[in-house]
Amino acid sequence: MRIKYVGAGIGLVLGAAGMSSPAAAAAIAPTGGSDIHISPRHASPGSTVTVSTKACGSETYGKGESEAGGAFHLFPGDRQGVLTGQFNVPDGTEAGSYAVTLKCPPRVKITGAYRVGTGNPSGAIDAGFGAANDKGTQLALGTALLAGAAAGGALKMRRRRAGART
Repeated sequence: MRIKYVGAGIGLVLGAAGMSSPAAAAAIAPTGGSDIHISPRHASPGSTVTVSTKACGSETYGKGESEAGGAFHLFPGDRQGVLTGQFNVPDGTEAGSYAVTLKCPPRVKITGAYRVGTGNPSGAIDAGFGAANDKGTQLALGTALLAGAAAGGALKMRRRRAGART
């Protein structure tokens, strides 16, 4: 029975640690599977976006079309079987999600998406739990909560059942 409580305590601690870690940026999944890689997924106007794919197999050429950046060509990249191309996001492009379509002979067509934003954010983000630059208080509070959970788990494991006392 104690193992069940220990497992539940470990699960709660790992869950709390997972929720307190920084959230990963949500990538827009390509509609053609994982055969397309767009870097960066979150571009800003005026930046260069690199697109690569393995979907073309042994082909040495492909074509790409970006809603925001226009047409571009795919050529062999650094790795065997990977075609790579680049395009520039024009200045003045509005923020939003844009599609990229890649075509390779014979009849291979895959689609992916990337986001265009207003640029890189600067400064701290206020999430409603105090100032974002006040890490000392947040760290102390988190440590106190984890220590309290560990102490409660230890007390629960040390306590004997009422029927086991003689």
